Amino acid sequence: MTPVGEPATQEVLSLDDLNAAVGLRTGRKHVLAILVENKPGVLTRITGLFARRGFNIDTLAVGPTDDETVSRITLTLDGAVAPIDQVTKQLHKLVNVLKIRDLDPGEMLARELAMFKVSADGAARAEVMQICEIFRAKVVDVTKRSLVLEVTGTCDKVDAFEALVRPFGLIEMARTGEIAISRGRAET
Repeated sequence: MTPVGEPATQEVLSLDDLNAAVGLRTGRKHVLAILVENKPGVLTRITGLFARRGFNIDTLAVGPTDDETVSRITLTLDGAVAPIDQVTKQLHKLVNVLKIRDLDPGEMLARELAMFKVSADGAARAEVMQICEIFRAKVVDVTKRSLVLEVTGTCDKVDAFEALVRPFGLIEMARTGEIAISRGRAET
């Protein structure tokens, strides 16, 4: 077997190096905003469509809209443009799907809510509180040995917050997944 590396080199790449160079992801992050009829089984049909085509859904958030008969699904996944287009065309064919938008990352606002239960007593508690101040996080519960913290922001902000509080002893965490909305006026 010939070593794999830069052309004309004898350098052997490890699997980690190869994955880092190629990337395990297939394309850009897609955030789909899907308006659906608020009926039983709709979410199952939509997620099944992605599963059958081999897509892994990174986050999924579902909630009501101003119309009680319509729900909004915000779904994030990684994928090349062509396969996503193919899946969205198939989604349009589902009876209960009303509208689908693949939100452009530069033209949307996205936020996630997360709660972290962290070990914190004595001096550690003061440090955790300082981190909360920096990230504009809230302390929503306090016990003798732990704090429950709430933070809202971009996925990067939530990831950074998690990285800073984890060393104190992360007991439990819950993240909502991303919700997103386009900037500017609504399309007609």
